[in-house]
Amino acid sequence: MKLHPVKVHPSKALLPREEQLAWKIAGVAADKVAVQKPVAEMIINRIIDNASVAIAAINRSAPTSARTMAMGHPRKGGATIFGLPNSKGFSPEWAAWANGTAVRELDMHDTFLAADYSHPGDNIPAILAVAQTMERSGRDLIRGIATGYEIQVDLVRAICLHEHKVDHIAHLGPSAAAGLGTLLGLKQEVIYQAVQQALHTTITFRQSRKGEISSWKAFAPAHAGKLAVEAVDRAMRGEGAPSPIYEGEDSVIAWVLSGRSNRSDVYGPVYYNVPLPEKGEPKRAILDTYTKEHSAEYQSQALIDLAFRMREKIADQEAIEKIILHTSHHTHYVIGTGANDPQKMDPKASRETLDHSIMYIFAVALQDGSWHHVDSYAPKRAGRADTVRLWHKIETREDPEWTRRYHSTDPAEKAFGARVEIVFKDGTTLVDEMAVANAHPLGARPFGREDYIRKFRILTEGILAPREVERFLEVVQDLPRLQAGELHLLNVSLPRGALAEGKPGIF
Repeated sequence: MKLHPVKVHPSKALLPREEQLAWKIAGVAADKVAVQKPVAEMIINRIIDNASVAIAAINRSAPTSARTMAMGHPRKGGATIFGLPNSKGFSPEWAAWANGTAVRELDMHDTFLAADYSHPGDNIPAILAVAQTMERSGRDLIRGIATGYEIQVDLVRAICLHEHKVDHIAHLGPSAAAGLGTLLGLKQEVIYQAVQQALHTTITFRQSRKGEISSWKAFAPAHAGKLAVEAVDRAMRGEGAPSPIYEGEDSVIAWVLSGRSNRSDVYGPVYYNVPLPEKGEPKRAILDTYTKEHSAEYQSQALIDLAFRMREKIADQEAIEKIILHTSHHTHYVIGTGANDPQKMDPKASRETLDHSIMYIFAVALQDGSWHHVDSYAPKRAGRADTVRLWHKIETREDPEWTRRYHSTDPAEKAFGARVEIVFKDGTTLVDEMAVANAHPLGARPFGREDYIRKFRILTEGILAPREVERFLEVVQDLPRLQAGELHLLNVSLPRGALAEGKPGIF
């Protein structure tokens, strides 16, 4: 890997494109380096993972609305949409919209956390939709997805969006565009323009994850994927983009990210150092990402597992006086009491808000000793009197050591957990801690292929016909051998009449 310094330059400097981050990203995408076998195997795992959570969410409101919108854009030989028959094709940007929303709805697919946050599996719907439409092969799809993961992870390692209240889909637009460039074998110049357009159009703000969190949280990455497809289409037709999109004097960095904090010296400091593979270096970033065993914000994964462990040592939960979660800055301020967000303590809050309340999540996990993607968020479950009492006894506190470990670049000490202190009414305490979730690569039970398959079976039980389950699992594990025109087989269809119908709109 090579670090690339990124800073703002005045327009009169005429920064050569070879020195621009978007050009360097495009160079990685255009590099025809082979995909290593462990990477290809993990890509298959994540395609299974995406299908699992998408089908589990298929008839919820946001996926139903997105699907209904996409169905207004049929295209012969186009991309497939989760739930619909494989024989039906749709315009790829709309298929990316529908499938991306379904994948994101339950907040249960993969994650990567560093300087910023991300769900790299959000790259897959857009890349797969275009691969189906353009009749690419399984190997082409693998190459495209490897690039999408690589670019997103590399941007997330270096550029913090959330400190400027920018939503993390701003890294997804460029990464999906880069992945599409690799998939289609586009020239560096074309990918360069597409990456810039994709970034320019995907700057949104973190109010989508604050206060009363709405269904936009599910739509947001689908929006970025859709815009990436459109950006690549325009670039393929010879259209250009605002440039340089990262380094210009009125660019994203200059006025939205760190450049705006010091305008008097805007052309001086280097704000970011972005790592990218050198030419000929394999794209392995997907191996640094991790999926979720539980349907909740990633920082809650280890705490759910820890709650399961601690509850075995508690004879009477009503004897609890208070619970303190000593944790990282992110957990405290984003999903903890440090957010100063009353909705996170409200039993009538939306599911999207509850899965961003570590107080609620820890209380339910401690009481139930299990976690379910539907039952654990049901209004009746959230409103239980004993749950509300326990929930309101929980607070979070930032611990500098957990914050340091959260930001560590050493995988062996990077942590997303907490130290939990349970204080009982008689003055005794129970203390335990967990750094990473059981399913994490360094956890007690790292996820492997059999776990992804088990997750797929659990989440699709009662939704898919058994024959469809086996058909999909057989096809997806044979991905490298799928030929051009066969990628529609990666879709998952529900039985006739099983899909919810959405409300009418414009499309």
